[in-house]
Amino acid sequence: MKTFRPLTPSTRYVTVEDFSDVTKSRPEKSLVFTKKGTGGRNNHGRVTVRARGGGHKRKIRTVDFRRGKVGVVAKVIAVEYDPNRTARLALIEYTDCERAYILCPDGLKVGDSVMSGPAAAPTTGNALPLANIPVGLAIHNIELLPGRGAQMVRSAGSRATLMSRDSGYAQIRLPSGEIRRVHEQCFATVGQVGNAQWENVVLGKAGRARHLGIRPMSRGMVRNPVDHPNGGGQGKSKGGGGRQHLTSPWGLLAKGYRTRNRRKLSNRFILVRRDGRPMKLK
Repeated sequence: MKTFRPLTPSTRYVTVEDFSDVTKSRPEKSLVFTKKGTGGRNNHGRVTVRARGGGHKRKIRTVDFRRGKVGVVAKVIAVEYDPNRTARLALIEYTDCERAYILCPDGLKVGDSVMSGPAAAPTTGNALPLANIPVGLAIHNIELLPGRGAQMVRSAGSRATLMSRDSGYAQIRLPSGEIRRVHEQCFATVGQVGNAQWENVVLGKAGRARHLGIRPMSRGMVRNPVDHPNGGGQGKSKGGGGRQHLTSPWGLLAKGYRTRNRRKLSNRFILVRRDGRPMKLK
């Protein structure tokens, strides 16, 4: 991480990544396309996500989350920055000269070789079915359904742990603490996602938030009653007429409100919840 001398109020707290691990400044042209901003609006033009808009132009990197080229060795030719995610990307080239992006795990360097498939060795960067990964290894980029592509554990510094296997399913401890059953034919990549230092980034000034497309939004408590349930009151007030629960402008509870459907079909695969309590099926 880079810090700065406090010559201005903003640089007093700003921290930025040093990008010392990035080896290529321009993305692979054949693997990118322009990202169209929504400004938080849906197809009817109505705002569905507040405080979104503006920001720097971005290009989407097409990341291979399936690792479908089974049994073909690929060589890492570059490590790149991706403005759309916290993790770094590794640009790999297969023996037939085809190129692809994968998430760059911690410890993967330019010149290393990676492979996917049941025959791959359980080493950093290789993608294997959970049935072929030794118990206790750190994994990331995990599929929920075989062949669907990785959906879990993809952010910078995150990793899951393969705990055990039983009856065709693997038990995985996710970064949240949840223990979940996943079919053992689902692919996962060995290792921890790189760029773990990302959690130490401090924006430090409003301008950096605007560059990320984050617009300002005032707290509900400082608004008028007509604009927000927590608004109004004389001076700094927690709500007229007594303690009021924090809500959204439309009255939906903001804290302590369970949003997961109790009858969701995937509940059967959760053994231990994030809070450490066993999952109760209904």
